[in-house]
Amino acid sequence: MKHSSYLKTSVENSTCVKSARLGSTRAKSSQRKAPRFQSPAKQKGVALMIVLMIVALVAVLATEMGTRLQLQVQRTMNLKDNNQAYWYALGAEAFARKSIKTLIEETPDKISLDQPWAQEFAYPLEGGGLTANLKDLRACFNLNAINSGDVGSIPNSSRDTTEAMDAFSSMLLALGIDGLDSYTADTFRDGLADWVDDDDNQRSLGAEDSEYESREFPYLAANGPLASTSELRIINGASPQWLGNVLPLVCVIPDNDELKINVNTLDEEEAPLLAGITGLDLQQATSLLANRPQEGWDEVDDFLNEPAIQALTLSNSRRDWFTVKTEYFILHTKTKYNKATFKLSTVFQVSTDNGVNILRREFGGTQ
Repeated sequence: MKHSSYLKTSVENSTCVKSARLGSTRAKSSQRKAPRFQSPAKQKGVALMIVLMIVALVAVLATEMGTRLQLQVQRTMNLKDNNQAYWYALGAEAFARKSIKTLIEETPDKISLDQPWAQEFAYPLEGGGLTANLKDLRACFNLNAINSGDVGSIPNSSRDTTEAMDAFSSMLLALGIDGLDSYTADTFRDGLADWVDDDDNQRSLGAEDSEYESREFPYLAANGPLASTSELRIINGASPQWLGNVLPLVCVIPDNDELKINVNTLDEEEAPLLAGITGLDLQQATSLLANRPQEGWDEVDDFLNEPAIQALTLSNSRRDWFTVKTEYFILHTKTKYNKATFKLSTVFQVSTDNGVNILRREFGGTQ
């Protein structure tokens, strides 16, 4: 019985030891697995960071898309406004064309400043408005006619200058601008003549390809008619100091190298032009224009018979420069629609066969 009791006690003790060991093992296992219960919190933090990054990225993309959309909308509005301003300008051009046709039909033999066409036109329009100014292209010095007239027929003039060249030089001097002396005027005159003629023969104060090729930014002489008065800026002898004062007195008529001056459409501000082509001094030219008949001279002979003109004994070629009518006009139009502005210059030619034709359009500019 003692032996049996001992065995029973041993078995029970062994069972208790095993149970204790098993419990200890489970406790240790439980302690090693404990960190796994903390990972969901950490995963929530990472997920939150990812969500915030996605939200920030979407916000940046949305902002960029909104900015581009606004830019496209504004660009479309600008195009629409510019197109509308452009069509306003074309409307003014069509109106001017019709007005010139009516003018020529009513008074084909005399064009003067007292007629309605010479008044600046301003008209309000929906969302903006327009201003238009029609000018006679025979009331300015046609630069492409610089080589016209007899050669060397003017007293004290150079042997290689024409009457038109001498008239151009005299016109420059009549402006009375500081920095524009006789040498500068002659240099600019010869440079212009060399620019327009079709040869490579350089005048005494002129310039041809050799001069222009030697500059920091080289180019060649045109050796042909000017297309625009803006070309004067690159001709030898020109200076920004006084060129702006010369531009209102000169013009370029497309495909025309004839010098004609309508004495009825010159205003007193253009007295230097009249002084240059006649030989009068500036005071005499201003007085002649101020005392012109209110409706202008009816015939060119009426102008040539003025005492101040008769005293000049002009050559026949110079007398042919004067007229009282015109066949070329230029329209300067400026339109505005909302925030858009548009400038258009149109050259018209009056033809007995084809009516009034458009020779050239220039977009933009300062006039």
